[in-house]
Amino acid sequence: KLGPLDDGYGTQGSEGRRAFELMSVGFGPGSTGPLIVVAELPQQVRSTKDPLVDGLARDLADVRGVAHVTAAKLNESGRSVLFQAIPDYAPSDPRALEVVKDVRALSPNVHVGGKVAALADAGDRISGRTPLVIGVVVLLSALLLLLAFRAPVVAIKAALMNLVSLGAAFGALALVFSIGLGSRLVGMDPPAMASYVQQLFFTVPIESYVPLMLFAVLFGLSMDYEVFLLTAVRQAYLTHGDNRRAVAEGLGSTGRVITSAALIMVAVFVAFIAYPDPLVKTFGVGLAVAIAVDATIIRGFLVPATMVLLGRLNWWCPRWLDRLLPNLSVEGHEEEPRQRREEALVSNT
Repeated sequence: KLGPLDDGYGTQGSEGRRAFELMSVGFGPGSTGPLIVVAELPQQVRSTKDPLVDGLARDLADVRGVAHVTAAKLNESGRSVLFQAIPDYAPSDPRALEVVKDVRALSPNVHVGGKVAALADAGDRISGRTPLVIGVVVLLSALLLLLAFRAPVVAIKAALMNLVSLGAAFGALALVFSIGLGSRLVGMDPPAMASYVQQLFFTVPIESYVPLMLFAVLFGLSMDYEVFLLTAVRQAYLTHGDNRRAVAEGLGSTGRVITSAALIMVAVFVAFIAYPDPLVKTFGVGLAVAIAVDATIIRGFLVPATMVLLGRLNWWCPRWLDRLLPNLSVEGHEEEPRQRREEALVSNT
């Protein structure tokens, strides 16, 4: 559940949350996030009592989800009018975003600002570009791995495997924050008047930019572990040409390094959960779960298992592609001459 966070998710008893709760109870939940509505008028008016202004105020008040509209205010030229529309919903409520869309739909000359509208606009832009960013990063990563290891199958598989840890992070966030199972364990405080069920499944919206930021961090960390493992496996394979044995040797030589690095990162990210800000908790849960899954299930089981099943196909590279690729080495030098490497690889025109 993506959406903006408000002060209602702050630490219980904090000044910000106390003020938020007082405003919500005394003036309605929407009072903490009023909509700033500016309408361009087709002609100059001299008073807020003008029928044109009154008509806009009535149309605005009739929008579903608008609790009330404040008095209009004209600018100096009399060509624009300003209202504040108070929604029925708190800024973090998804229905508040629908109110923004409905108000904007009144007329092309009606513009909506304020915290809720700004967050809605930012969320739409980020969500619309996230698939493109993920696609570009995965493609470039696969190309770099292809240059480093001269193996198309390994490059594609490695890029896809990195997405598995990302799925684990998103799944953990959905379980803890969107469903609410375990939100109390990470220190989220439900409202004092919440029922037992609401306290048990206290849901928290996830900021729209969190998935993209998590992807950037996790993909980089996961790629580090992947390169460590593949480098060791490839060096062993170039030595004797036995894929199964190379996978075992590579896993044995890098397993301790990857596990130790992952334990350090998990400990750091778990510490994020102790911070009272729910946004920091979101990153802590997502990163800790993803790194733990990546270093154990993915690097310890899935990657070695798929490499054993694929056999010599892991290192297959068409001759025409092998001639095009530059002669690079992850370690900075070639351990084996080119002729020996080509003999170990299964090439196909």
